[in-house]
Parts: sequence; C-alpha cells; structure tokens
Amino acid sequence: MTGGTYTLLIELDRRATIEVGALAETAFPAGWYAYTGSALGSGGFGRVDRHYEVAAGERATRHWHVDYLLGCADASLRGDVRTPGADIECAVATALPDSPCSGFGASDCDCSAHLAYASDGERLRESVATAHREAASRE
Repeated sequence: MTGGTYTLLIELDRRATIEVGALAETAFPAGWYAYTGSALGSGGFGRVDRHYEVAAGERATRHWHVDYLLGCADASLRGDVRTPGADIECAVATALPDSPCSGFGASDCDCSAHLAYASDGERLRESVATAHREAASRE
C-alpha cells in the first residue's frame, strides 16, 4: 500500500473545548484546521481512510490527537492533500500557520505542533498545497 505525508483539512463550525488525550482540555476557535501526519508504515494511506471513518462516526477509538478533533460533532473533514512516498511531515507542518494547541500531533518531534489554524478555508487549502509541493521539491 502506498504511503507518504498527508494533511487533513477540517472545518470546525463553532468554538469547542475538547479533551485531547494527554494534552488535556483544549479550546479550539471556530474556523479551519490543517493536520499534517505521516503514513509511512505498512498500512500507508490507509491511515487517512481511518481518519475519515473517525470523522464519520464509524470508529470510536482515539489513537492520535487529531482523532479527538475529528470526533467532535461540530468538526467536518473537508478533504486532504497527499504527497506519496515523501517523508515531509515536519517540513509541511512548520510551513503552515500557527496552531491554537501547542504540541498537537507533535509528540514525536521537535515541532511546536502539526495542527495549523486559519479562519479562511480556501486560503488554508492553498497554503497546504503549496507547503506539500515546496517540501517535496526539496526532498
């Protein structure tokens, strides 16, 4: 199965306070989020399919920080950007806007977070696509 780096695009309709595993309760303003992760293991991009299942309410188990956000009733998974065969997770995450949640998705690296926030969904989607393209060209 093919793997690489992916970024999920998530819309949060209204402000929410969510218990995010070891990060405890976290306040998320309404708006758009971009979560960047890697799918380099044997399951490849099957991990992204699993995130869609969590967002649809088809899976209750929370393995990663993003699962807590995706499990919020006011959150909707609006798409993703994938770069097959590339290990550019941190490069993409650091190229995106800041996160309201320090440490989110970055428990195994030195990044401040792997979750970006923006009020404008289209602008965030463009930033994600550009970050993937530029990081892949440097790999």
